[in-house]
Amino acid sequence: MKTSDLVRRIDELIAHGNEVLKTRKSTDQYSEWVNSDGMAGFRAASLSFIKKLYDLKHPYFGEFDNNTNSSLANAAEKGIAILKAIRSEISGGWMFTFKGLVAAELFADFLDMANHLLETGYKDSAAVMIGGVLEEHLRQLCLKHDLAVDDVKEDRVVAKKSDRLNADLAKAEVYSKLDQKQITAWLDLRNNAAHGKYGEYTDQQVKQLLSGVIEFMTRVAV
Repeated sequence: MKTSDLVRRIDELIAHGNEVLKTRKSTDQYSEWVNSDGMAGFRAASLSFIKKLYDLKHPYFGEFDNNTNSSLANAAEKGIAILKAIRSEISGGWMFTFKGLVAAELFADFLDMANHLLETGYKDSAAVMIGGVLEEHLRQLCLKHDLAVDDVKEDRVVAKKSDRLNADLAKAEVYSKLDQKQITAWLDLRNNAAHGKYGEYTDQQVKQLLSGVIEFMTRVAV
C-alpha cells in the first residue's frame, strides 16, 4: 500500500471522528457526551487500522485503546489527536525510516549467516538467503518511494513479484537501468538455487552475489 493511501485512510478516520464530535451534548456542567453508536464505530475502525499498520504492542494502539473507551466527547478528541500524530509520522516518512533501520539490522544478520554458509560449503543455501534479503530490500525501497508493493486480482491482494518491484523502481529512477539488469541476474541466480538447479552457478558467483548485494544495499539504502 502506498503512503498516500495510508494518509487518505487516516483522513477518513479523522473525518469520522469529527462527525462523531458533532453529536456532542452536555448532560451537566462537567460532562459532554457523543453518540455512543457513532463513537463505537469510530473506535473500532481506528483500532483496526492502527493494528494493521503497527501491531497490538505499539504505543499508538495502547494509547488509542485506553483513551477512547467511553462515549465522552473528550475521548473522541483524544482519538482524533492520536490519529493526527500517526498521520504526521507517516506523511513525514518517519514510519518507513524507522522500519528501514530495523530491516537493515536484520539484513546484516542474514547476510552474515549467508557468508558463514558460503565459507562452510553451502553455496546453495547462501544463494537463497541472499536473494531473499535482496527481494525484501526491493520491497522496502518501494515503500520508501511510494510505489505499490501489491496488486489486486479478483478481489484479492497479491504481493508483486521481485521482477515487478525491480522494474517499478528502475522506472521511477530510484536506481539506474544498469542496476536493474544486474538485479535481474541476481534474482535469476537465486531462483536457480531455490529450484534445485545447483549446477547453473558456481561458488564464486555466489560470493560475487553477496558482495554485489551488500554494495547495492549500501549505495541505494532504505
